[in-house]
Amino acid sequence: MLAEITEEKVREAMELIKRGFDEKKLRARLGKNWELIAEIARARIKAKDKFSRDDLWMDLEGLRYATHEVVAKYRAERLKEFGVRSIADVSCGIGIQLIFYAMKVEKAYGIDIDPLKIEFARRNAERYGVTNIEFINADSLAPETVEKIDAEVIFSDPARPPEMPERRLEDLLPSPLEIYNAYKAKTDAFIFDLPPQMRRERVPWKGEFEYVDLHGHLNRLTFYTEPLAKAERSAVILPAGVRLESDPNLEKVVEWTEKPGQYLYEIPQAVDYADLLNELFHRLDGNAKMLLREKRRVLATGDEPIKSPYLKRTYSVVAVLPFHPVRINDLLRREGFGRATLKMSVPQEEYWRIRRKIEAGLKGDRRAFVFKVGEKAVIAEAL
Repeated sequence: MLAEITEEKVREAMELIKRGFDEKKLRARLGKNWELIAEIARARIKAKDKFSRDDLWMDLEGLRYATHEVVAKYRAERLKEFGVRSIADVSCGIGIQLIFYAMKVEKAYGIDIDPLKIEFARRNAERYGVTNIEFINADSLAPETVEKIDAEVIFSDPARPPEMPERRLEDLLPSPLEIYNAYKAKTDAFIFDLPPQMRRERVPWKGEFEYVDLHGHLNRLTFYTEPLAKAERSAVILPAGVRLESDPNLEKVVEWTEKPGQYLYEIPQAVDYADLLNELFHRLDGNAKMLLREKRRVLATGDEPIKSPYLKRTYSVVAVLPFHPVRINDLLRREGFGRATLKMSVPQEEYWRIRRKIEAGLKGDRRAFVFKVGEKAVIAEAL
């Protein structure tokens, strides 16, 4: 089916979708294979901030699981540090991570049970000019597939069930447990993409848990078995490219306070998930204290502005007052704020009710960031 779809047809579909054509009109204009053509076009439009190219081949599912290009480049560079010459991606999908790994090794294998994904990956490799990948459309766990692979490292980014009460290796597809057992006779160097919520005690191997932050958001957890590990835990901030590693020998310097200082420092989730707050505070040279630690938000505070690639953002505190939407609104109007962003953990329906009250009648160009710390509202402005 994909062999009959041309680049010109996908480009046409992209233009029609941008112009608002519905499915009936798309079917009439695109003809044979219109549904797949339209899906590839929609995936390209949706992927505009994920890849440097706008001519990649993917469906929406492939896009969802595809590695962001910035992350793919970083992990490929990291692999290069170990002098790896060959790698196999045993669930390669549309092939983005595989392609960037292949740029740093002599030989790569791309395996996927879905023939459409393999063809997408093959075409994408051509787009990037990569020619050293052997593509295999097969079950990566089948003995005859395993027999074909001669690679120093096995990589797998398994599919994640969308809703699970607890993240377990057994529920990923393919399961890292099965991948490890199938290939352990060939190598002891494995790389697994895991859900960031995965508890460490669920992973039975020694190695490194690397939490990746991308553009201020926790993007993924990569687990490296011991031959590829640099530390027990790490956090990488991209695209800045800075990295924190666990160091059990560091003096404990994290202090807490209940009172916001003149500045707030928003800490990347990856640092918190990796349990590297002490390592971070050593980088900040003792100029900060912890103020808030929630599942989705970690704040430190201090009386000096800190500009650091290890921080998500620094804010100047405008005011601290009891958390009451009307009182917050009064202050924002007096200070000339025109917009407010709520930085707090509340149910979605509550968020919009509170935000409407806080933003009622605001005029101006200034944007306020409203944090909730205990029963207090901390009004701040981004530096």
